[in-house]
Amino acid sequence: MQFKSVFVAAAIVCAVVPGARAEEVSSEQLVDGLQGIFGEHKGMRRSHAKGICVKGSFTPAKDVASFTKSASFSKEVPVLGRFSIGGGNPVASDKSKTGRGLALRFDPDGASTDFVMLTAPIFFAKTPEQTLGFFKARAAGPDGKPDPAKVKAFTEANPETGKQGAWVNARPVPASYADTDYHSIHAFTLTNAEGKATNVKFKLVPAAGEKGLSDDEVKAKSDTFLTDEIKERLGKGPAQFNLTAIVGKDSDPMNDPTVEWLPEGHEVVTLGAVSIAAVEADATCDAGTFDPTNLAEGIAASPDDQIFPLRSGAYAVSFGRRQ
Repeated sequence: MQFKSVFVAAAIVCAVVPGARAEEVSSEQLVDGLQGIFGEHKGMRRSHAKGICVKGSFTPAKDVASFTKSASFSKEVPVLGRFSIGGGNPVASDKSKTGRGLALRFDPDGASTDFVMLTAPIFFAKTPEQTLGFFKARAAGPDGKPDPAKVKAFTEANPETGKQGAWVNARPVPASYADTDYHSIHAFTLTNAEGKATNVKFKLVPAAGEKGLSDDEVKAKSDTFLTDEIKERLGKGPAQFNLTAIVGKDSDPMNDPTVEWLPEGHEVVTLGAVSIAAVEADATCDAGTFDPTNLAEGIAASPDDQIFPLRSGAYAVSFGRRQ
């Protein structure tokens, strides 16, 4: 599969002209890069085009204030969310061996926070230059397919870009949107009211644990089984997750999203519980964007991460093109 890592490219859109500085990046170029891979689908997202809008709530853990003063974590708040299939194909099969996404908006009065999370814990590139190279290597040719030789050459020259695809390929297709972990990819700093800072990566864990499908089980499913299953599940009761934070060590890079912070060997704290209670009208999620740079005070992204700050503009361009 040539596109096993493309789902994160479609979720964390950023790139630069080769040799150019990050501030020279054009958001239009970024979205054009995605369309070069997936095509242009009128009225649809350029990233994570296929998905389902949901709603629920977040209930903070009792000791969360020791980590962050964020209003998003200070009390029970409503949550808007969207489960999705990675990539820009609005009719992608739910059976595909690719990643899934979950965007969440914690919405206390006047201080919302957006999380854009993915089933892989690592990104496919650590610099904007690598991101653009990844896009260009996978651009569709005259036959509608990427050139395998270009993909191979780019991956060999940039070994970090092969790690995520290997991670995805080694995991089974999830049995449900509600039966898989979701990761923040990027590192963040939580600050409490006393000014104490804690570096973390967020991880959303299903309360009932992860459940994957065998190859034979996948073959027996329909191309819309994830959407069908989550609708049926939420009709019977909420899907429950625990929002955890993997606490960083001094040796953990804050600027390299291709490096996984494994829970083993790290302190892991529970920040609260996310309850996905019902399906919401798609128009509610489609009315805007889930912007990962939208963070309430007390939560901050790493200033050294070259990729993270470029996301907002590209999301805005994608939103404009689907209106």
